Amino acid sequence: MTLRRVGDGEYVEEHGGDYEDFDPGMLIRHWPGRTITETDNTWLTLLTMNQHPLHFDRAYGEGAEYGRVLVNSGITLCLVGGMTVQALSARAVANLGWDKVRLKDPVYVGDTLYAESRILHKRLSRSRPGQGIVTVETTGRKSSGEPVIVFERSFMVRCRESRERPPGPTAPQPHEAS
Repeated sequence: MTLRRVGDGEYVEEHGGDYEDFDPGMLIRHWPGRTITETDNTWLTLLTMNQHPLHFDRAYGEGAEYGRVLVNSGITLCLVGGMTVQALSARAVANLGWDKVRLKDPVYVGDTLYAESRILHKRLSRSRPGQGIVTVETTGRKSSGEPVIVFERSFMVRCRESRERPPGPTAPQPHEAS
């Protein structure tokens, strides 16, 4: 989070970054983490129409290879990716894609996940002046430290000198006392 001064003693909270804020090699530890509940896993698994019983049938899970229900890996990707938005892409022009998604260790209901991202590279856009592309490698880890997912993601952000405030609601203005 960054605070931008807008007046005497007044600030607006900003998230994400401009192209110039990212340098290859930077490591960003995202916070907070997230503990996955049974409800998260069951609802999101069924919402996405994944009907494999390993994700929501306790009796089936107990008889399967891992001996219990597994968290749907799509949920793991979404949660870990979501943890990165505040620091990385909250002001992005576009998410360009994920690459090299690798699942490293199973995730179970009750596990708490955290994320960290390393800036791999960045370049100015050839087709969109005033914008750049940033590529990161994100690792999701259990609270015990073992990695559960690693992926690359690329997104487009504005360059600082050409950035205009995006359309939409502005920060609330304080009311003057009567």
